[in-house]
Amino acid sequence: MKTPETDPSKLPWLGRKLLWLDSKKNVDRIIFALFVLCAGLIAADFLYHKHSYLDIENIPGFYAAYGFIMCAALVICARAIRVIVKRNEDYYAPKDVESESYPEDQLGRETIPGDGQ
Repeated sequence: MKTPETDPSKLPWLGRKLLWLDSKKNVDRIIFALFVLCAGLIAADFLYHKHSYLDIENIPGFYAAYGFIMCAALVICARAIRVIVKRNEDYYAPKDVESESYPEDQLGRETIPGDGQ
């Protein structure tokens, strides 16, 4: 008998429809199809005449390379900016609800036998 977590009839509608993505073989097929699609689009760039404004736009695959480089640069810049704008863990602590101290007798702490505390 299947557990409720893996039983497709217990999953929401979208979860039942996406079960085929659980197989690594199917995910590999999707990645391969995307590579083929990208290669086809770059190859199609050789098949038509461009009316470009700048000479660099005439290079086949220019926009694919430019898009990849800019996307990678955006991620790298975001990581660098994170260092600048990152806050300490207790930045909001003085006014945060979770920074309040609670009376020990109301916390309901339980001791585990043999824990040594």
